[in-house]
Amino acid sequence: MYLKSLELSGFKSFAKKASLEFKTPITAIVGPNGSGKSNIAESFRFVLGEQSIKSMRGKRTEDLIWNGSKTSPRSNRAHVKLTFDNTARGNVSESGRLFAIDFDEVVLERVIHRDATSEYRLNDSVVRLKDTIELLSGAHIGASGHHIISQGEADRILSVNTRERKAMIEDALGLKIYHYKKDESERKLEKTQENLDKVESIRRELKPHLAFLHKQVAKVEKARELALDLKQAYRDYFAREKAYLDATLKRITYELDPLEKRMLELQKDITHAREELQKLSQKDVTSDALLSSEEKMRSIREKKDLAVREVGRIEGEISALRTLLAKEERKQTEEAHKTVPFTSVSSMTTSLGRLIDSALSQGDPAEFKAALSAIKTLVSEFMNTVRGETARDNDIAEVRENISSLEHDKKKREGEIATLDAEEKKYAEEYKKIQHTIESDIHSGREMERRIFTLSNEQQEVRMHIQVLTSEKSTLKLEEEEYKRELLEAGALVGVEAVRFDDLSRALAESGVVEERSEQHERKRQIERTKVRLEDAGSGGGDDIMKEFEEVSQRDAFLEKEVADLEQSAESLHALITDLEETLAREFAEGVKKINVQFSEFFSLMFNGGNASLEIVREVRKIKRDTDIEDIEDDDGTEDGAEGEEKVFEGVEIHVALPRKKIHGLEMLSGGERALTSIALIFAMSQVNPPPFIILDETDAALDEANSKRYGDMIENLSKKTQLILITHNRETMSRAGVLYGITMGADAISQLLSVSFDEAVHVAK
Repeated sequence: MYLKSLELSGFKSFAKKASLEFKTPITAIVGPNGSGKSNIAESFRFVLGEQSIKSMRGKRTEDLIWNGSKTSPRSNRAHVKLTFDNTARGNVSESGRLFAIDFDEVVLERVIHRDATSEYRLNDSVVRLKDTIELLSGAHIGASGHHIISQGEADRILSVNTRERKAMIEDALGLKIYHYKKDESERKLEKTQENLDKVESIRRELKPHLAFLHKQVAKVEKARELALDLKQAYRDYFAREKAYLDATLKRITYELDPLEKRMLELQKDITHAREELQKLSQKDVTSDALLSSEEKMRSIREKKDLAVREVGRIEGEISALRTLLAKEERKQTEEAHKTVPFTSVSSMTTSLGRLIDSALSQGDPAEFKAALSAIKTLVSEFMNTVRGETARDNDIAEVRENISSLEHDKKKREGEIATLDAEEKKYAEEYKKIQHTIESDIHSGREMERRIFTLSNEQQEVRMHIQVLTSEKSTLKLEEEEYKRELLEAGALVGVEAVRFDDLSRALAESGVVEERSEQHERKRQIERTKVRLEDAGSGGGDDIMKEFEEVSQRDAFLEKEVADLEQSAESLHALITDLEETLAREFAEGVKKINVQFSEFFSLMFNGGNASLEIVREVRKIKRDTDIEDIEDDDGTEDGAEGEEKVFEGVEIHVALPRKKIHGLEMLSGGERALTSIALIFAMSQVNPPPFIILDETDAALDEANSKRYGDMIENLSKKTQLILITHNRETMSRAGVLYGITMGADAISQLLSVSFDEAVHVAK
């Protein structure tokens, strides 16, 4: 597999579409400072999934998109596309393809918009960033790794701490995939542990409820046992009750039927006897005569009583009038000798004189007439006083006349009374005669009355027997209704089997044995006691409790199996992590040995002697339990105030020995020596597990002419195993390239490409 081309549009200073084809092992990109050469390297980081804007010399997403100029409007998106040949590259993977993707050509694309949304594509199919990273990790390339070395980053492998240097070397050895798998396994393990904790927490929550349900199930089972006992007790009770009811009804019917027939016969006999007696009464007319005589006597007595009361009233009025008459006569006698007082006469005379004088003195005729009228009135009043005795005489005469009239009425009423007394006596004698006749007729009907009496007594006795039996029948009906109600209650309480007792009931009926009611009452009391115990045991909701217990038990069993599965999964993940750690450690150790061989050769070539090597070192440090390993500072000793578990950290130290110099540490190297050392190490790392391509962004800037030649020799040697893309100003480096791309920038601030193929130029020149 090798890199075929790079296409970018709208990315940083490349406002217009630009394409670079990589047809030779070494491709050089040159141009003045500020022309946009480094944007090429950053476009590789971009399309390979780099998420850090800062690593691409930007602060925000819009800094990666062409921002426009006076002559060219700004772009709304940045687009970069990488094309790989994936037909035959056996040293990348066993299949020679990117993770066995069945395509001869692999195209990776990334588009970013001004709203910061990104889109990743693989052969025109939209994919996730994760998919892109997994795909590239198999080919030992990524957004930021040893295969993209920008200006100033070459020295980074020397300046970082031992742990970071180890990570860079692991990346170069292609061990990142193991870290990815290990991290993925650890995340899965953490998730598995979380799920295990959740499941165990759920089981802990279910445990008291399950224990409660165990107790409830025991109660339900006890209730079911009581229900079975109650069901059997009900069947025995109902069978005996049915036998009792049937036998009692049969006895009452047997006794009642002849009594009712006899009652009908007696009723007929009594009715017949009374009809005969009635006939005798209808033949005897004296009864009607007696009644008529009684009616006449009653009418005469009423008239007589009325006349007597009228006479009494008249006598009372006469007595009252005589009393009044005597009183008036006494007053008349007393007033006959009464004289008019002189003062009255004198007063009247005086008043009369004044009126006369007044009349005489008046000259007006009208006033004179008024005076005469007053005189007349005075004289009339005086005379009326004197005339009071005459009126009393008239009243006495009227009273005497009323007394006379009343005495006449009294005599008339007394005559009527005498007449009525005579009539009463006549009818009384007639009544006695009729009564004597009736007494004679009664004697002749005594035999019939005696028969009626005898039949009535017998009828009363039969009626009493019927009433007793009817009362028993009514009581039996109530007992039957209670029996039916108990049947319904039993069926609802313990099921229909409790009321299926026909066989037992028939057997009892055939035996003809009817037990005492006291024994049956005792059975009923026992049933009531069992019902109370059943109610206390919780007779209701048993099916729901059993169903819930079964569901909770199944859930607990499922959770128990889930715990076992999760524990097994955790063990598998632990084993996988351990295996990955062992594989990682083994391959890292082997990789370091291989790097040391190449590192020593490149170092000796760069410095005309000397040697260099890598050494795996281990450091034990105490960290706090809640401290992230990535957050640990790169200082010596333990963390400040840290008291926790001990952790072993691995790192890589670099040992160098320059020819003709005593150097004991990287700190003692000069700037040029550090550059050569870092280049030697980077090339050595690339030789051990070559990536599809390496981008070197002005890593030769600090080299002199002699070292530049050595650098060029190493490039040519390295290009035999991997493609090289060199961004450089160094002529020696340029001379080793097969294709030279020039980057220029005009007044519009847009980067433009020019290309020169040295191989074609040599061929043309020849």
